[in-house]
Amino acid sequence: MYDAITDPSRTRRTVTATARMLASLKLDGPLLLGLALVAAYGLFVLYSASGQDPASVVRATIRLGLGTLAMLALAQVNPNFLRRLSPWVYVVGVVLLVVVEVIGYIGKGAQRWLDLGFVRFQPSEVMKIAVPMLCAWYLHERPLPPDGRSLLALAAIILVPVGLVAAQPDLGTALLIAMAGGLVVLLAGLQMRWIAGLAGLAAGTAWIGWGFLHDYQRKRVLTFFDPEQDPLGAGYHIIQSQIAIGSGGVFGKGWMNGSQAQLEFLPERSTDFIFAVIGEELGLLGLVILLLLYLFVVARAIYLAMQTQDTFARLLAGSLAITFFVYVFINAGMVSGLLPVVGVPLPLVSYGGTSMVTLLAGFGILMSLYSHRKLVGS
Repeated sequence: MYDAITDPSRTRRTVTATARMLASLKLDGPLLLGLALVAAYGLFVLYSASGQDPASVVRATIRLGLGTLAMLALAQVNPNFLRRLSPWVYVVGVVLLVVVEVIGYIGKGAQRWLDLGFVRFQPSEVMKIAVPMLCAWYLHERPLPPDGRSLLALAAIILVPVGLVAAQPDLGTALLIAMAGGLVVLLAGLQMRWIAGLAGLAAGTAWIGWGFLHDYQRKRVLTFFDPEQDPLGAGYHIIQSQIAIGSGGVFGKGWMNGSQAQLEFLPERSTDFIFAVIGEELGLLGLVILLLLYLFVVARAIYLAMQTQDTFARLLAGSLAITFFVYVFINAGMVSGLLPVVGVPLPLVSYGGTSMVTLLAGFGILMSLYSHRKLVGS
């Protein structure tokens, strides 16, 4: 009997129909496929990292579903509307950060969440999108590269939420918000003299800011240089993480067979340090596969950003694409001992709610900026 599955013409019709459906939904097929593969890989690893807890996988799947709905909804929104909405999203986000400071839920020694009864979420995650949106909005009708006055305004836009988030305290998220806004400024063609000046200012600010850090934050930085100085305290996370990754070798110990993860020597194994679980159980090969998937997503996102047409779209899309790469780079470097531990989750793989939803929402905005590119400016 003739097998319809092997019919080339039928396969072409199926592919064409799928492409038309995605185009009608303003979704980019390759980017969507890359994100789906990363998310599926994450659920596969999470089952082992959570101690074979099906409930954790179900909750993560529900959050992925919510993030996908947010991505789908935002992909339909006209970029002109997104641009006009940017100041309001930023203001609402700042107000929520102030509310967190006053009545926020306290967990693990930090006041970062708003408890609505049926769900807790971090308003700081919203600012990862709101800050680059407002920076791109501000630069949309101004000459580029930005002059001194524009840089002062942009600095205020970035530093207000960064200061509020750092006070929670959540230094990792504060740095990511600063990077997201800073990328918009860099993509706007910031001149080298300003880059050098800002680098010097950042170094001086870091020197002064050292005295304002909490004790555990200073220990994290010092532990980065010498984890063995406090092997059972501040250095414990990174030592156990390096042991896990190193013991995995090329092919790993096998899914659900990692001693560091399964015997709970590795802290935060389903959240910030899930990269080490992959290294131990799936080895270097598993890490390379995941990094290649991330590379595909980043490359496709940057390609879409390059196809956008106006200043707002190019700056915002470019920032969203590169920021995703920064998330991966920081988490992988942190878990491998190449960067200080700052509490940045592995995108779409680490267990988490608000972060996963906002990441996918950002990709929805990116797809909107690309799919509506012929309509922008009308």
